[in-house]
Amino acid sequence: MSKPLSETQQAAQTTQPAIAQALEQAQARFDAIVRNMPGLVYQFERRADGSVAFPYLSDGCQALLGVAAAELHAQPERFFQLILEDDRKSYLDAMQASAASLWSWNWEGRIWVDAWKDVKWINLRCTPHLLPGAGTVRWEGIMTNITESKLEQLEVRQSRARLAELTAHIENVKEQERTRIAREIHDDLGGNLTAIKMALAMLSRRLPQEDAALQEKAAYVDSLVDRTIDAVHRISLDLRPSILDFGLVAALEWQAKEFGTQAGIEVRFDSGPGEIELDPDRASALFRIVQEALNNIAKHARASKVALHLSRTRQYILLKIRDNGRGIAPADRAKPQSFGLRGMAERARALGGTLTLGQAPGGGTVVAIKIKSENTPPNRHHAHESAAAPSPAAPGGATIVR
Repeated sequence: MSKPLSETQQAAQTTQPAIAQALEQAQARFDAIVRNMPGLVYQFERRADGSVAFPYLSDGCQALLGVAAAELHAQPERFFQLILEDDRKSYLDAMQASAASLWSWNWEGRIWVDAWKDVKWINLRCTPHLLPGAGTVRWEGIMTNITESKLEQLEVRQSRARLAELTAHIENVKEQERTRIAREIHDDLGGNLTAIKMALAMLSRRLPQEDAALQEKAAYVDSLVDRTIDAVHRISLDLRPSILDFGLVAALEWQAKEFGTQAGIEVRFDSGPGEIELDPDRASALFRIVQEALNNIAKHARASKVALHLSRTRQYILLKIRDNGRGIAPADRAKPQSFGLRGMAERARALGGTLTLGQAPGGGTVVAIKIKSENTPPNRHHAHESAAAPSPAAPGGATIVR
């Protein structure tokens, strides 16, 4: 005769099927979530002896990596072999940093998918845990395919680089056209007006002295010619100051004096000893930046003093424009119609340099331009630099975040 079950045993027999059913339901929900996730859910371990393992790999392994989950379970080192050689150091560095700090691991890099004979960008995000006793770190997270977004980023950056090249080319063409028109106005119109003035002077001397009306008319025409000569000179200078032919330092010194006279603002200009030699295109671009900055000061700054400083180091040419006005708010920089600031920034970028805006000590604004000293083709240099976006030929990156 069997011994009757205790109450505890009876309760266990009753609850065990319920627990098993609950576990099955939880597993089914987990599997359903994992199957519908766009990527590979995984667990990854690095042991104290340096060996690695993948305790868990979801069904997305084959689709993402081109390797079956069973194969990666058996040979976990295969994953490192999939990573392109240029990206392996960043992968190991990110792993080591995450393991040492127990912070989240976020890495982007490229793998070679042999099944499709193609390079794929992947992003892995996972959280580390230190397993007790063994010195093993386990990460749990997800890998996703980011190839499409990377290619889109590359396309956007290349598009921006091409646009920057086009902008720089247009500015160069405009500057050349300004130079041509300015010279034609100065040489042709200026020469003709000078000849007219000389002929008019000769005719005026032959007019009867007693004919006051003719004398008055001749004086009027002479003053009209003088005003036209002044207008031709002014237009020619506006198009391209001829003093640029004497160098950037001389041109900026002249511009500072002209601006001070016209705007009624005290302007101080200083530069290092000697001439700062630049090719005509780069000198013109810097000169136009200064002109636009001074124009903005006259329109918006309400300043009484402006300081221009031009200097040269071994590698860079530095130009600072500082005023004591009311300053510029961040919202003003983002205004849709702030074409002046954008134009200045584009000119600096086309020179392969940077333009920064900041608050001057004691109030006002500082515009700082920094370009490289060597006479490299500025727009192409910058465009190539800008186009150095993540691509199949660029190394991967890694960041560690809390």
